[in-house]
Amino acid sequence: MGRRFPGMLPSLVVVALLPALSISPAHAQPLIADLSKHVVAITTGFTGSDVLVFGAVEGKGDVVVVVQGPGQDVVVRRKGRVSGIWANRDSLTFAGAPSFYAVAATGPLAKIVPDAIARQEQIGVDYLRLKLKEGSLAGPGERKLFRAALVRLRARDQLYPKQVFPVTLIGNRLFRATLHFPANVPTGTYTVRFYLLRDGKIIGGSSSPLYVNKTGMNAELTAFAHEQSVLYGLLAVLIAGFLGWLGAVVLRRHN
Repeated sequence: MGRRFPGMLPSLVVVALLPALSISPAHAQPLIADLSKHVVAITTGFTGSDVLVFGAVEGKGDVVVVVQGPGQDVVVRRKGRVSGIWANRDSLTFAGAPSFYAVAATGPLAKIVPDAIARQEQIGVDYLRLKLKEGSLAGPGERKLFRAALVRLRARDQLYPKQVFPVTLIGNRLFRATLHFPANVPTGTYTVRFYLLRDGKIIGGSSSPLYVNKTGMNAELTAFAHEQSVLYGLLAVLIAGFLGWLGAVVLRRHN
């Protein structure tokens, strides 16, 4: 008695959704969805985290889940030869680009999401509206090249995963998917959007927040660095100087 089974909780919640769909079909919601947790805590030694998405649908259809992190201004640079040396030559700044973007679906996006809907709802990295910061000038060709570079760099860092995570349907009623957040996931408030599509149309949808926060010593150091930047910089210089002196002493003793 009294034992807990954390791994069973999402399954129990999903099963509990069934009565809501069967009591009154006329008033049933076509899509009910939630997350196994709404906070991803980044602590010392954080190596990434998985978040379970689960829910239930009324009738047949395809489920799509879109995860989008807080926007950031991102500078993308292009290297070129300057006097025979490779150096950053050109740059463009994208305003409010999602710091993280991932999609999960019951099938290939091209087959279940019409182009018009994908463009309107920004479903799929190719449909993200990445806008240049005001004052950044570039022709269509240049903008396309720099946009591709931004997506490529974030995919390399696992912040824009190339693969579409699978959504598993159970008995045409329940669904579940596992979303992975890497160790370098940015902090902030994320939005998780859920869609139910049938015959190329959205018939149900909802959204839920997800918070990625630093906790413990990481959070305290980050807060100190922002609130006391001058003191933090001074301490960093003193510590670096002390470590350099200590290393020199050790080397002299060994020689």
